[in-house]
Amino acid sequence: MTDPIADMLTRLRNAVIAKKTRVDMPSSRLKAEIARILQDEGYIQGFKLLDDANGAKDIGPVKMLRVFLKYGPHGERLITGIERISRPGRRVYFGRDDVPEVLAGLGTAILTTSRGVMTGREAVKAGVGGEVLCNIW
Repeated sequence: MTDPIADMLTRLRNAVIAKKTRVDMPSSRLKAEIARILQDEGYIQGFKLLDDANGAKDIGPVKMLRVFLKYGPHGERLITGIERISRPGRRVYFGRDDVPEVLAGLGTAILTTSRGVMTGREAVKAGVGGEVLCNIW
């Protein structure tokens, strides 16, 4: 797999459209940080890191990330769109003064910076720029 972050975002998008309560995916530290931001921003209920003892026979056990999805009081989606911005073939960076707003402040940009993974608003507040991983609204 050449872009595991795009795979994570696609799994989330498909699970929300299918009205699933949870979705599982292979884990990494970056994916866990993205899930933490989604939880802090109120897009998901929570997440859990799991050890999958039934992993592939040739590579052994695989760590899994289980994301618990969240819906509105009448079953409406809280995640209406996810967009991958920076990808392996085209990296997108913004300086501290150029961090974009998503839907005029209604959405969230997720950046990886020298101070870790954070939202666009946190990056502006901290005065740092970085690579924009994705936008979510």
